[in-house]
Amino acid sequence: MITEVQKQEFYQALLNKDIHYEGVFLVGVKTTGVFCRPTCPARKPKFENCEFYKTAEEALLASFRPCMRCRPISHPNQVSDLVRTLIDAVESNPSKRWKDRDFEALSVDASTARRQFKKRFGMTFVEYARARRMGLAMKQIRAGDLVIDAQLNTGYESSSGFRDAFSKIMGAPPTKFEQHRTILKVSWIDTKLGPMIAIADEAGLYLLEFVDRRGLEREIEKLRIKIKAAIIPGTTDSIKSITLELESYFEGKLKKFNTPLHLLGSSFQRSVWAELMHIPYGQTRSYMEQSKAIDKATAYRAVANANGANQLAIIIPCHRIINSNGDLGGYGGGIARKQWLIEHEKSNV
Repeated sequence: MITEVQKQEFYQALLNKDIHYEGVFLVGVKTTGVFCRPTCPARKPKFENCEFYKTAEEALLASFRPCMRCRPISHPNQVSDLVRTLIDAVESNPSKRWKDRDFEALSVDASTARRQFKKRFGMTFVEYARARRMGLAMKQIRAGDLVIDAQLNTGYESSSGFRDAFSKIMGAPPTKFEQHRTILKVSWIDTKLGPMIAIADEAGLYLLEFVDRRGLEREIEKLRIKIKAAIIPGTTDSIKSITLELESYFEGKLKKFNTPLHLLGSSFQRSVWAELMHIPYGQTRSYMEQSKAIDKATAYRAVANANGANQLAIIIPCHRIINSNGDLGGYGGGIARKQWLIEHEKSNV
C-alpha cells in the first residue's frame, strides 16, 4: 500500500529523476497509458495524472504498458538479453497466448524463460504475458464497454486470446453467457488502497475484493458456478451504492455500510461474518475473542478459516481481527492494507 505521503515523495523523486528511487516505485501516467521508472527522461506529468505502483505486475494489471523510453522492466543493466527479447515480443502482440512453439520460434527455452522471469520479477513469463492481456481487457471493462467492444478495441484479433484474458477476470468466457439464466454485473472501483472488483445484481452485492488478491479468479469462478450465473461488465444499483459508500468510507465519513449483501456461506460462516460486523468501527478483536462471541471458544481455527472465506472486503471487516499477542495476523488483501484500514478507522472514530 502506497500512502498519500509516499505518493508526494515519489512524485518529487520523479520530478528530480532521483536515481535512489530506482526499484522503489513505478509510475503509471494516465494521459499516455504507460508506466515508467523514476528516472524516465520523458516530460513529467501532473501529479493528478500519476498512479504509483511497487511492482510491474500491479502496473500491468492496471492497464498500463511499459514505457519505450525508460524501459521500466527491461533496462539493459537489469535484465538479460533473453528477458528483453521476450518483453519486446509481448509488446509487439500483447494479446498473444504463448505456446511452446512460440518459444522455439525465438530459439528460447521455455523453462529458462520461466526461471529468469521468476527471479527478476517474481512472476513467470506466462504470468507476465497474461497480466498484460488482463490489463488491456480490464481497461475496456473499467469503462463499461460491451464484451465485443472490449475485444475489438483492445486489438484482440484472436478470439481465443481474448477469451483467455476475459475468463481469468470474469470466471466465464463471453460465449457462455447465453447458457446461464442469472446475470451478474462486474465493475471496477478505484480506491485509495488500489482498485477493487465488485460483483452484484440489482438486489445486492456478492463480491468486493481487491483486484490483486491472490486467488481472485478462483473466487469468481466458485461464485459463478454456485449460482449458475454469467458475469458481465456493467453496473447495478448495488454497485453504484457501494461505490459511493467506499468513497465516503475512505474519506473517514462513513462508519457503517448499508449496501444490501448476498451472503452465500454456510450457517457457521454467516454467524462468523455477522459477528465481524458487530465489531465497532475503530476497534479490533482477537481470533479467540471472536470465537467466544459466537460460543465456539475452541473453534478459533475454524473461525479464522471463515474469516478468510469472506468475499466482501472492508464491508465484512475481517481486517479488525488480529492475533492475541497484538500482531496483525493474515489478511487476503495484504498486511499493509490491513494496517492502513485499522489505523484509518482508529484515526476517524
